[in-house]
Amino acid sequence: MMQKNVLVAPVGDHADNIFIGIRDFPTERLILLATQDKQSVAEKIKRDVERFKIGVQIVRLKGNLWESLFEIIARIKQAERGREIIINTSSADRNSQCALTSAAFVNGVKAFAVEHNETMLLPILKFSYYKILTERKMNILSLLYQDRTCCGSLEELSRKTKMSLPLISYHINGTLKSEGLKNLGLVEVSERKGRTTVQLSTMGELLVKGYVKSS
Repeated sequence: MMQKNVLVAPVGDHADNIFIGIRDFPTERLILLATQDKQSVAEKIKRDVERFKIGVQIVRLKGNLWESLFEIIARIKQAERGREIIINTSSADRNSQCALTSAAFVNGVKAFAVEHNETMLLPILKFSYYKILTERKMNILSLLYQDRTCCGSLEELSRKTKMSLPLISYHINGTLKSEGLKNLGLVEVSERKGRTTVQLSTMGELLVKGYVKSS
């Protein structure tokens, strides 16, 4: 028997792409991701899809779009363990497409795009931050999350983490053999008045909050 998938799709400007995904991927259940203003559209899609004897669940998106999407994808991956999950990245706006593609990438979940009414599977990149991040790197991220006033300089970060300045620079900037937090996209680094400021990036915040799951 052909394995059926749990299909995840945002509700947006390209709702027809949801049905193209169902056409090309045998679907056991459809999970629609919808903001408040798209609830009526989601309900209509739900009624239409249920005619094909496919179960449909509507999940509400709230607050920051990226954070909400990452949280939901992490939760779905946990809840649907053992089932094949596929994300349709092409049924909403470009911002949602970018967020869902990133969420699929870091969580090792299948995803596809739709172009000219044809589906195209995206590469499955089972990438895990948790295999790269040492305890000290995680401590730096946790500090930046807990203390939003930190850090106006590497010296300040060094004091608060109780790590030497060269070690802090190593963890932030990395080397040829080791990725730093900056290159991993987990912190944002800028120069202000001759000092190097370090702040948590959006991806770094999502990881600290637990919205990026280990593959």
